[in-house]
Amino acid sequence: MREPLDPVLRPIDVFAGARDASRPEDRLREVRKRAARLREELLSAPPVPCYRSRSLVRVPYPTRYALRDAFRGPTPFVHILNRVFLVQFEVPTMGATPGEPGCAPKPPGRLRTLLASPSDVRANAETPFFKRLSGMFGPFKDLGQRIIAPELGTVESCLAEAGLLPEDIDYITYDHMHTQDVRRWLGAHGRPGYFSRAKLLVMRKEWESTLGLLPPQRDWYCPGGIDGVDPSRIVLLDGDTKLGESVVLMATPGHTEGNHSIVVRTSEGIFVTSENGVGPDAYAPRASRIPGLRRYAEDTGMEVILNGNTLERGLDQYISMVQEKEVAGPSQQNPDFPGMVSSSELSAYALFPGVTPTFSFGDLTLGKPARPLRDEPRTRAADAAVLV
Repeated sequence: MREPLDPVLRPIDVFAGARDASRPEDRLREVRKRAARLREELLSAPPVPCYRSRSLVRVPYPTRYALRDAFRGPTPFVHILNRVFLVQFEVPTMGATPGEPGCAPKPPGRLRTLLASPSDVRANAETPFFKRLSGMFGPFKDLGQRIIAPELGTVESCLAEAGLLPEDIDYITYDHMHTQDVRRWLGAHGRPGYFSRAKLLVMRKEWESTLGLLPPQRDWYCPGGIDGVDPSRIVLLDGDTKLGESVVLMATPGHTEGNHSIVVRTSEGIFVTSENGVGPDAYAPRASRIPGLRRYAEDTGMEVILNGNTLERGLDQYISMVQEKEVAGPSQQNPDFPGMVSSSELSAYALFPGVTPTFSFGDLTLGKPARPLRDEPRTRAADAAVLV
């Protein structure tokens, strides 16, 4: 595994070789065992000082993709709720270890801020699948958009609510690059981005895949969404990567070849975020009250229900979902379901009856965000921008 240039990012090898066995059941068994090891390690780490999720937009999504073959009902669409996640974590500073003779105690860690899934909702609407769906309304497109895909918030408003400035963001990441246009955030073709300092953390496989899509993939990627972005703003990861002691970007291939999950040790246990599944029901179908899921799991032995719009690597996705829920462990809010806080979470909607999640997390607020100290001084104008 290559070592990232950024010292905050540390490759870890807890799952190295876990999927090498030729028999799928052996791969699953080994991944499950390694997941328990990572969970134990993270539970011994301190919780991150701040973890927040905020709703951005509800979007219609075919039921046959969201719940694959498990759902039993007439509703052709469900609503999935896209959220942005604000995670602040500490990284150790260089210094002496406490207790060493003649050495001062090590100073407190430096704060770093990660935004996961900061979607540019308007730009992302150019994704071919959703653009065709919107076009079905014809001259009533704008009205249909407000009814079927209502916007609930923006990345900018979530940042302002947290009292942070754009330059306070160190990293952005997405569990995968479906529908994402990152040019507004990172800049493109020489134009500055909204986040002046942030770098995109992405698995190398996902980035390379985005640069050479095949037709089954192309329907789900925003055209030109990464064109002209300065390569120095992109950090390519070659596998599981730790940020500080309490955050892991965990490779979970399946939904896409380069899918990864955002794993965070919080004050409420471990939360894992991805779109391999569309919510807690998908990770615990035997506890689900959504029509068909429990029966499907009992009849087939399926432990999880895949989010299957592309099925790039179906067996890997199944193993990855088990890996995710084993790392997360039971939710403190509802132990019948794991701490899977999906980036696009199934939500109830009156126009799509019959699909009400048994349990969902909603927007979360754990800890209070803080403005990280920087070496460079802030301008008065920048400070004033927080109050706008």
